[in-house]
Amino acid sequence: MDNRVEKYAKLIIEMGVNIQEGQYLMINSPIETAYFARALTRFAYQRGAKKVYVEYHDELLLKLNYDYAPDEAFLEYPQWVAKGMETLGKNNCAFIRISASNPELLKDVDSKKISMANKTARIALAAHRKQVTNGEVAWCIASVPTPEWSQKVFPQLSQEDAIKELWEKIYIANRINEEYPVKAWQKHIDEITKHTTYLNSQKIKSLHYIAPNTDLVIELPKGHKWEGGGGYNLKGTYFIANMPTEEVFTMPHKYSVNGKISSTKPLNYGGKLIDEFTLYFEKGKIVDFEAKLGYNDLKHLIETDKGSAYLGEVAIVPISSAVNKTNVLFYNTLFDENASCHLAIGSCYAENIEGGKNMSDEELEAAGANVSLNHVDFMVGSDELNITATTWDGEIFDVLKNGEWAL
Repeated sequence: MDNRVEKYAKLIIEMGVNIQEGQYLMINSPIETAYFARALTRFAYQRGAKKVYVEYHDELLLKLNYDYAPDEAFLEYPQWVAKGMETLGKNNCAFIRISASNPELLKDVDSKKISMANKTARIALAAHRKQVTNGEVAWCIASVPTPEWSQKVFPQLSQEDAIKELWEKIYIANRINEEYPVKAWQKHIDEITKHTTYLNSQKIKSLHYIAPNTDLVIELPKGHKWEGGGGYNLKGTYFIANMPTEEVFTMPHKYSVNGKISSTKPLNYGGKLIDEFTLYFEKGKIVDFEAKLGYNDLKHLIETDKGSAYLGEVAIVPISSAVNKTNVLFYNTLFDENASCHLAIGSCYAENIEGGKNMSDEELEAAGANVSLNHVDFMVGSDELNITATTWDGEIFDVLKNGEWAL
């Protein structure tokens, strides 16, 4: 095994979820990346974890379910799994998910079935999802190359070479090639914190997005908070939820988004690609949309529940980000969203408003936050995107100029 794979696994344990002495850890992994799950497990125990659980999933089995199971099968979700995740969260378990799906696997599957399955799972896992979105638990999403994903990204290469090349890009995006990756990450987090601190000091009322086929005004709720890099769980443990991470993010006011915005990268949603789409907003709601690829999938996403027609996140990523410098379209939201400014359809993160972690769903809604079963990021950044901010005092300043920080 390349020693950089070991460095990457160790980084996820030490800085991603930041495992503490006596803590539980749950790892969700594709069967193809079992070797990496084992490396994570070893480092977790070396750091003092009490018990590591690993749940493997098989995409080919998932495809068989979609091909042959009756529709009613997708209206059921194993309650013991949902209850188990909630219980682990209550016991300060940390969670790692290895995101490495085949972007093409489900392209011929009925969108209705995928929508049903996603909605059923989200309802069943609502309690655990709230633990995650409220920052109650430490969690981290990371990625490891699989043959199918690698060849989607590098179709001109052999399977073996494609995997090697994707590994190289993942190393670059995660600063693994640095002499001291942990120090490199600490410096990177300090830079992100500098931007969040500045934006929080400005008391911004609205953001105006301008780019080709984009003219959107997003108002922010009073008391909103910019976050980025990492955060603290209820036990006071600092963790980094995404590796890589390049974003500075907050929440929009649910009912105060107006105009149109176009995607700049494909969205891999539930194993299906949605591409070249434009959303039209009035008073926060998506009132119309178009898509060259995946129109029905986008429709099902927006219609999942009432909150899925509104936004829950505003995230700024400069084009100079380490991920964007790889010059690769990953077809994987974890990477593509950290190469590009993005928005999220669906639920907010409660941490993005003062006192949000202690608010009920009703209180969040009253404060202007969106609550939904969904939280799906889509990319809108490019070197042609400009963002200006207007403060509550009427001051106007540039946040992003031609895709780069103007602060």
